Amino acid sequence: MNHPSRHIVIIGQGAAGLAAAVSAAETVRVHKLPIRITLIDKARESDAGGNTRWSPSNMRMMAPDRVEPSFVPDMLAATDHKGDADYFATLAANAPEVGAWMASRGVEFIQPPYYLAKGPPRIQPVGGGAGLVARFAGIARAEGVDIRYACGAEELVVDGGRVVGVVVASGDKRETLGADAVVLASGGFQGNAEMMLRHFGPGADTMRLISPGTRFATGDGIRMALAIGASPCGNWSGCHAVGWDMNAPEFGDLAVGDQFQKHSYPFAIMVNATGRRFVDEGADFRNYTYAKYGAVVLRQPNNFAWQVFDGKIVPMLRDEYRIKRVSKVSANTIEEFAHKLEGVNAEAFLDEIKKYNAAVKKDVKFDPNVKDGRCTMGLAVNKSNWANTIEEPPFEAYQVGCGVSFTFGGVRIDPDSGQVIDSDMNPIPGLYAAGELVGGIFYFNYPGGSGLMSGAVFGKIAGTGAASGRNA
Repeated sequence: MNHPSRHIVIIGQGAAGLAAAVSAAETVRVHKLPIRITLIDKARESDAGGNTRWSPSNMRMMAPDRVEPSFVPDMLAATDHKGDADYFATLAANAPEVGAWMASRGVEFIQPPYYLAKGPPRIQPVGGGAGLVARFAGIARAEGVDIRYACGAEELVVDGGRVVGVVVASGDKRETLGADAVVLASGGFQGNAEMMLRHFGPGADTMRLISPGTRFATGDGIRMALAIGASPCGNWSGCHAVGWDMNAPEFGDLAVGDQFQKHSYPFAIMVNATGRRFVDEGADFRNYTYAKYGAVVLRQPNNFAWQVFDGKIVPMLRDEYRIKRVSKVSANTIEEFAHKLEGVNAEAFLDEIKKYNAAVKKDVKFDPNVKDGRCTMGLAVNKSNWANTIEEPPFEAYQVGCGVSFTFGGVRIDPDSGQVIDSDMNPIPGLYAAGELVGGIFYFNYPGGSGLMSGAVFGKIAGTGAASGRNA
């Protein structure tokens, strides 16, 4: 096999892969290195971009050059102190530089309006993820990166313990690309039904993929890395799991985007098929609970829930509740309403509403802008904030299942170089990784805006490391 002396192959064209490609190309240009760079994506160009392209792509930052001081402890708390503190420290230290770098390359940021807008600040690229992908793909091409679509990676080639290439396939054509370094940025395994069932168990086949592009995230990078001895890392039965319209299509819809999400639940109650509440809807602001409550819904009988609102809350619902394609019922009496909730025990539901209404602390003022302490008392599952009685028509309910954005399990990396670590805790020469296939960042929950930040930071680190041969 012919091994070109200097060649970097990057797998995946989301934020992490593009950050790796552009940073590698910049390193090559500045240091006048004889290195060519190829970026491959298994999707066609019309479908490429991974999760980034189809998401708002918020970044958990105060400004492009500033991270909130509480970032590391906040991430540790959100992951139940299971997340890797070294990863978080690297993110906090490097994100201001990376945000400023993105801005210097023409990415404009705004502070997005968002509902229940408390908690950590965020910035968002103008045009969302689609705008970011388009901008950085254009920069990569201008820097000389060769981008190949409909080209999937199948196997890493190893010689003497070092990664020296990757076997790829385009249609029925299979070839080996020799490389001095390979950067894996191909996402998690949410698009792989077999892996999802294996790691998440019964009910995983009812999950819906939030982003159309994630059907291409089939765990290829993870599988290839583990096959050559990479250290598995992270929460393999955890994922970014949200409340998603029960009747949404399997792989999302470009015309609808992320509007199948249903995230006004802190002001609602949620009931399952038994007619009972099962979670503290007001435990915290939406930003801290939305990415884990989908998994709670998945564990309910028949894998669904209804979000229930009464008339005084309906005007406050987020815009996603007003789209045309929505699983919704409404009624003017609670008795009629109970019998419209498909799959729900109506008598138990009416009993639950009666007990819930009686338990609400009506003497505490409702305030949607703060954790108001308006709670319930004496229930098996109490609500901590924003508890409102369900008694004022018209009543509305929205049926949700579990929508998955990305999985949490993956491979271990050296956060300073982006190099993949093997099962003996040694770096694998020539192999780097970034993005959603890096395990150990998220456990049990996902603090909003931290995914793109992680992908961009570790993508830039991996690209620079691959081009400079750092720790290679």
